[in-house]
Amino acid sequence: MENFTPVSALLGGALIGVAAAMFLVMNGRLAGVSGIVSRLFPPAKGDTDWRLFFVGGLILGTLVYQAVGTPYEIGYSGGWPILVIGGLWTGIGTRIGGGCTSGHGVCGMARMSSRSITATAIFMVFAGITVFLARHVVGVI
Repeated sequence: MENFTPVSALLGGALIGVAAAMFLVMNGRLAGVSGIVSRLFPPAKGDTDWRLFFVGGLILGTLVYQAVGTPYEIGYSGGWPILVIGGLWTGIGTRIGGGCTSGHGVCGMARMSSRSITATAIFMVFAGITVFLARHVVGVI
């Protein structure tokens, strides 16, 4: 269990929760990443700046952590076609589901939204199925 890091997971989850709550209180909006990104294309007049800063902060935060934190490497051996197809399917799923894991799993469940609780349960079931298939059937992981 070398990857079991409960303290950093707890701290990271708390930071995400606090940031999502602050975002809601200060802006009156949910911090659902797919909704924020999807409304950048096409950009709505007067509604683009904060969305760009939000997405930029996600990217910058990762780069800052990489520079000052413990270096990490993300391994992926599926190739670009699988990565692109997976990304497209994820985008389609977030559109059909009315949001992504951050919108439903963090913000929606905190508001006790039955739609978000259902969506998150479905995310988790299919994540488990995907890991099972990837590890035990296909042998990718």
